[in-house]
Amino acid sequence: MTVRTRFAPSPTGYLHVGGARTALFSWLYARKHNGKFILRIEDTDLERSTQESVDAILQGMDWLGLSYDEGPFYQTHCFDRYKEVIQQLIDQGDAYRCYCSKDELEQLRKQQMANKEKPRYNGKCRHLTEQQLGKEFVVRFKNPADGAITIHDLVKGDITVANKELDDLIIARTDGSPTYNLTVVVDDMDMQITHVVRGDDHVNNTPRQINILNALGAKLPKYAHLPMILGSDGARLSKRHGAVSVMQFRDEGYLPEALLNYLVRLGWSHGDQEIFSIDEMIANFSLEAINVSASAFNMEKLLWLNHHYIMNSDPAHVAKHLLWHMKQRGVDLELGPDLVDVVLAQRERCKTLVEMAAASLYFYQDFDGYDEKAAKKNFTAGSDLVLSNLHDEFSQLQTWEREPLHATVHNLAEKMAVGLGKVAQPLRVAVCGSAVSPAIDITLELVGKKVTLARLQKAINYIKHSN
Repeated sequence: MTVRTRFAPSPTGYLHVGGARTALFSWLYARKHNGKFILRIEDTDLERSTQESVDAILQGMDWLGLSYDEGPFYQTHCFDRYKEVIQQLIDQGDAYRCYCSKDELEQLRKQQMANKEKPRYNGKCRHLTEQQLGKEFVVRFKNPADGAITIHDLVKGDITVANKELDDLIIARTDGSPTYNLTVVVDDMDMQITHVVRGDDHVNNTPRQINILNALGAKLPKYAHLPMILGSDGARLSKRHGAVSVMQFRDEGYLPEALLNYLVRLGWSHGDQEIFSIDEMIANFSLEAINVSASAFNMEKLLWLNHHYIMNSDPAHVAKHLLWHMKQRGVDLELGPDLVDVVLAQRERCKTLVEMAAASLYFYQDFDGYDEKAAKKNFTAGSDLVLSNLHDEFSQLQTWEREPLHATVHNLAEKMAVGLGKVAQPLRVAVCGSAVSPAIDITLELVGKKVTLARLQKAINYIKHSN
């Protein structure tokens, strides 16, 4: 048997981290077993589905690197197939036309509520033998009246539901369009899905879908229902907890590997291991090792992981993602150093790529003014002389590299009989605009000789006019 999993989002919004985790677990299971991972867009809700949301899902999957082997498939392209199956179910006596009006159904619901009964369709049209021509109808699946369905859930264990607890659900609306539970069944059957991995909000749908699959004589997939993701306050994760859209994490400066590593640990574990490469995830992943209880999203933990990946990933890979952030800020990268060198210089101090981009602007463009606190502390009387001497020394350098730059700064401090900080800090503020940067020799090398000399002269003038 070839393992075939699917990720089947509805394009009614962005790709949520809960959906991303579902996609990741489905993808990992398929990769672990050399199977196929399929992307299916469940876009039958024509009022709420948008192309913008489809694009957001595809963009999120691409950014995360969750490549699919088949798809994307769109349910709106399969209406003829759904109608064919609906007619098949009617013809074999497993579905029927229901002519009950909305008012009738509402009155039935109110009466059941008043009697403290579970609201459900009472089967009024279940045994009709003749069509009522000219009258609107929906199509209902004739759920078995007796027996029970047992879901052998790979995460939750066996779940048994008595058929008498399930009413005859609608599988086609009055306009003939199919409903969710019908389209999912047909697609999973036609795509030969072997493992359905999805959120546990679908547990109630599963026995209904199993009954429809049984009526169609289809082979049942195995099910794995994932526990939900909670916010730090224990409530279901939502926008009020911060970023929940996959692409919002990109916008806030996270690497996709960091988010994937964090998501895989939300409800799944492999001993005490915290850091997982993609290959390690694939090698060690199993559906049976997923925790039954809900997981809480911890932004601090994700931030820690992100810094780990910024520090330890191939600098060229980090630079590729940093490039996007620099372009968002309108930076002309032709005017400064190679981004890989910037990553190497900044990665220890920056936990996100947004931080790194903001902290690296002075490598590529002039700044408007100096940090007020840094200038007040370091641009004191006499610091213009220090900067003047540095300007003279740097002008003479034939090689603009880290070692001679380092030696020049240290030698000047000794020559002027002052502490290194009295030279390096005014220099740093002059060149960067603030008192924070990588090691001063690395900073100078990346800024370049011409720009360094120009900024030193600007700072000298500033100090002379300020004191």
